[in-house]
Amino acid sequence: MSVTFKKVSSFNRGILLELLSDAYSYDPRYERGSISDWQACDNFFFENIQIADKCAFITTLNDEPIGFVVWDPRNMPKYAEIGHNCIASRYKGKGYGKIQLQEAVNRIIQHDVKKIIVTTNDDLNPAQRMYESVGFTMYKKRKNQNNADFVNEHIDYVYFINS
Repeated sequence: MSVTFKKVSSFNRGILLELLSDAYSYDPRYERGSISDWQACDNFFFENIQIADKCAFITTLNDEPIGFVVWDPRNMPKYAEIGHNCIASRYKGKGYGKIQLQEAVNRIIQHDVKKIIVTTNDDLNPAQRMYESVGFTMYKKRKNQNNADFVNEHIDYVYFINS
């Protein structure tokens, strides 16, 4: 089983939306509340493919796309912010998310950033454990201000790069 990381431009538009939909398919509330954001993500990266190929990658297993991660470089070198980071449902719990996250951290570090930040939800315990296992530390918890959303709190994590 061979894990590789491929450029977003190697795939067709819609792959990011498809992977997000699959990754969160266990709870339909995620898709109901996030589908427009997921579609906007897919649109942005395929309309700006040069950014996608620098600030995102798709993780494949034996050439099958199983996940992806994107990050926002606009505040570099002060910090980079990881955005969407997902693994398809049938590949969860097998270590691929950690491998993918470590690859993203390694790529971001190449740009001499001081820290990497990421936010997850209070109900996503496996994501919390994964971030902590790679070296992120919880920075703060924030109440969700969106009343229409079912998530109670957002958790901000930070990864400090030793200079």
